[in-house]
Amino acid sequence: MSSKEKYETAKLPTVPIRDVVIFPYQMIAFVIGRESSVQALEAALQTDKRIFLVTQHDASIDNPKTTDVYQIGTIAGIVQSLKQPDGNTKVLVEGVERARVLQITEEEGYWRANLRLSPFRGQSFTGYDAVAGRLLQQYEQYVKLSQSPNPEQMLAAAHVDDVGRLADVICSNLTLTIEEKQELIELFNPVERCKRLVDVLDIEIEKLHVERSVQNRVKRQMERAQKEYYLNEKIKAINRELGKKDEKSELDELRKKIEAAGMPKDANDKAIQELKRLEMMPSMSAESTVSRNYLDWLIAMPWKKRSREIRDIEVAEKTLNEDHYGLDKVKERILEFLAVRQLVKKPKGTLLCFVGPPGVGKTSLGMSIARATGRKFVRLALGGVRDEAEIRGHRRTYIGALPGQIIQMIKKAGMMNPVFLLDEVDKMSVDFRGDPSAALLEVLDPEQNATFQDHYLDVEFDLSQVMFIATANVLHTIPQPLQDRMEILRLPGYTEYEKAEIAKRFLVKKQIETAGLLNEQIAFSDDAVGTLIRSYTREAGVRNLEREIGSVCRKVARAVVKEGPQYNMKVTAENIIDYAGIPKYRSSRLEEKHEVGLVTGLAWTEVGGEILSTEATLMSGKGILTLTGKLGDVMQESAQAAMSYVRSRAQMFGIPKDFYQKLDLHIHVPEGAIPKDGPSAGITMATSLVSALTQIPVHSDLAMTGEITLRGKVLPIGGVKEKLLAAHRAGIRTVILPKDNQKDLADIPLNIQQDFKVHFVENMDEVLKIALLHAPIPLIEDVPVASEFRGNIGDSGMQESIMH
Repeated sequence: MSSKEKYETAKLPTVPIRDVVIFPYQMIAFVIGRESSVQALEAALQTDKRIFLVTQHDASIDNPKTTDVYQIGTIAGIVQSLKQPDGNTKVLVEGVERARVLQITEEEGYWRANLRLSPFRGQSFTGYDAVAGRLLQQYEQYVKLSQSPNPEQMLAAAHVDDVGRLADVICSNLTLTIEEKQELIELFNPVERCKRLVDVLDIEIEKLHVERSVQNRVKRQMERAQKEYYLNEKIKAINRELGKKDEKSELDELRKKIEAAGMPKDANDKAIQELKRLEMMPSMSAESTVSRNYLDWLIAMPWKKRSREIRDIEVAEKTLNEDHYGLDKVKERILEFLAVRQLVKKPKGTLLCFVGPPGVGKTSLGMSIARATGRKFVRLALGGVRDEAEIRGHRRTYIGALPGQIIQMIKKAGMMNPVFLLDEVDKMSVDFRGDPSAALLEVLDPEQNATFQDHYLDVEFDLSQVMFIATANVLHTIPQPLQDRMEILRLPGYTEYEKAEIAKRFLVKKQIETAGLLNEQIAFSDDAVGTLIRSYTREAGVRNLEREIGSVCRKVARAVVKEGPQYNMKVTAENIIDYAGIPKYRSSRLEEKHEVGLVTGLAWTEVGGEILSTEATLMSGKGILTLTGKLGDVMQESAQAAMSYVRSRAQMFGIPKDFYQKLDLHIHVPEGAIPKDGPSAGITMATSLVSALTQIPVHSDLAMTGEITLRGKVLPIGGVKEKLLAAHRAGIRTVILPKDNQKDLADIPLNIQQDFKVHFVENMDEVLKIALLHAPIPLIEDVPVASEFRGNIGDSGMQESIMH
């Protein structure tokens, strides 16, 4: 094979490269990482160190095919290769000449290309001085305009005699796109390449001229802006020295906003005074920022803006009924408020306090009231608040001072007459920073809140048009002066019937929508809802009931995704266990048969009413009374009073008068981990003691509550509605209550009253006559004369009752 034929064609290892086009005479370094490219490099190093480099069409392709590369590339000589710690290889190559791909084959894991070399190789193009001169002139102009960091080096590399080499050197130094560079490398004829390069340089020079012009214009504008800023600052300084005002400053805008804010005279005077102080301050001083923030707060307050109220009682009643079921007393009070608003032009503010267990709808009721009256609604959570400044704000002398939450919420509402919900008012704390409940006294007093003064604003703001609604779970943690300023409305909890209605009307629809289900895909039977209420929740509200319904809906949603949209399910009492799991609660009636010493009592808790079993038992001993079940002081004193009562009536009950010398008595209230207190278990413990000492069983289907005195009188107690609802949930239908609590039955729904047989009693004799299976048999032979016994019995009627 001759030398000429050898260079006409060649077969070399090939590496596809990305984002770069390599020209002849160009020295460039790049990194090789692909396994096939590394093998091609090694093959080239083992022969004549020549390798063919061809550019990919798409640089994002990691494993290109032969069709993914251009057909013309550059044969390069490998100058240096270096293995890197990450496994890649850094290569330094120098372009030699162009070549066209005839065929690319894959051999031994890498590409090898059959190439046809340039037909102009080996020819000299030294007679084209005009073309070369024009090209060199354009290139020098381009280098000057491009502001290259090494212009001398770029120009020195272009001083060559051969026009082909000149064109390639210039191409390698131009900032062009991959497509433009590939177009240049595909021109084998050096003269044509030079002509094309002259056109390219003309375009690039024009671009650089435009860019230079834009830069100069921007620079001039910046210089002019800086000059104006400097002169403006100088004018301001001169005006300050002369005592003149800067009419174009922001102070004029602030003055206009103050005039348009509609502030009362005192507040307006305060704002104008502060504005004058601001004018005299340096604009960059810290004090000017404080004054500006203060003026912004004064301007932002809604001094005159009011919501247009809906005073139509029928519309308001419809809105309240749409949002909540039951709660008749609260709804009546809201409608009364609206009726007064129609008759009185300027009524005093309304201050309501909703008290009830969690989940009965206190917070949502406040939102409903805002919707019914057409007012804005804002909510302030007071749980854990222990700083008086949270209510009244900080004085402006402190860094970062802000108004209190009352003023902040009024600003958020943007109106003077919003519905303002003070949530969890019973959970405020007190520490060395003050008592926030004391700060609320002014806010919630209709006689004072028209002139409420926040520490930060330091001017009076009228809160008398705000409708304040507080919510609380209990009242005993709220200070009495604060209670005195609020109208207390109790939300005792829902009956089972009310919970079922709420679930059907609101909760089921809401949870079906939340789970992404259609109404056709799931349905709840009335029995299923009832089972969820009785066996899966134990609460006064409906929050846990909503969670259980949501849990069922999510399981059905999973089945719909698995089975397809045609899946549907009706949840019934029979299959509810498959969706809600094992029932969490069993019936609170622990015993079905009548037992000695076991009495069912009724208790009030913060989450509603509960039934509370009380056990009494006897042991040989020396008259020690043991009380267990984590009983509080008041409850222990009730047990002592019950014991004293039983001892004073021992012979009338047929109990040996010296029983307390021979027997120990133990009273236990189960669920011992839960603290219990209060006097209402007095008659329950007395009945339990009498039953244990007389060995007469107590009716198991009966519950009782009431305070006992040493004379056996039964005194009234609180929480009647909650206790009766608890008895109803437990299936108890006979209840003993103090006679003075008869008035409280008016709060019990009629459908619940009809299920109960309520006995109203005045003394323990009546309690025992109802509770015990039969009356105790007195020890006739040991009965003392009346004069000896009168002091303990109290009245003769009690003796006659027991005798009968």
